[in-house]
Amino acid sequence: IYNKNIEINYSVKDKRRIYMAKLEDFVKAKEKLSKVLLETHLIHSPIFSKESGNVVYIKPENLQKTGSFKIRGAYNKISNLTEEEKKRGVIASSAGNHAQGVAYGARELGIKAVIVMPKSTPLIKVE
Repeated sequence: IYNKNIEINYSVKDKRRIYMAKLEDFVKAKEKLSKVLLETHLIHSPIFSKESGNVVYIKPENLQKTGSFKIRGAYNKISNLTEEEKKRGVIASSAGNHAQGVAYGARELGIKAVIVMPKSTPLIKVE
C-alpha cells in the first residue's frame, strides 16, 4: 500500500522500491514497543568473549513473552497499519517465532489474525 508521506528510494540494481528508515522511525518504534515488551539489557559473556578473543555481549531476547525478538518487528508493523487495514486483520505464514510475534501483537492491538503453519510445526510453537 502506497503512502505518499513515506520517502521511497529505488534500488539502482533492480528498480525495486526501498524504504529508507529514519531515526524518528526507531524512536516511534521504541515508544510503541516499550508498552508491551520487556527491556532486555546487554549481558557480558565471559565465555564467548574468551572463545572469540573479543568482548561479546548477549541480548537475551528469549526473555520476551513470545521467546524471541520477532515480536519487535511484528508488533511494530501491525501497530503502524491504517485503521482500514486493522479492520481487515492480518495473516502470516510461519512455523515459529514470527507466527508467535504476529499472533501476540495482533491480540494486544485487538486485531484479527490468521496464522498459517505447516503440519510439521513443533507443538510447542503451536501452543
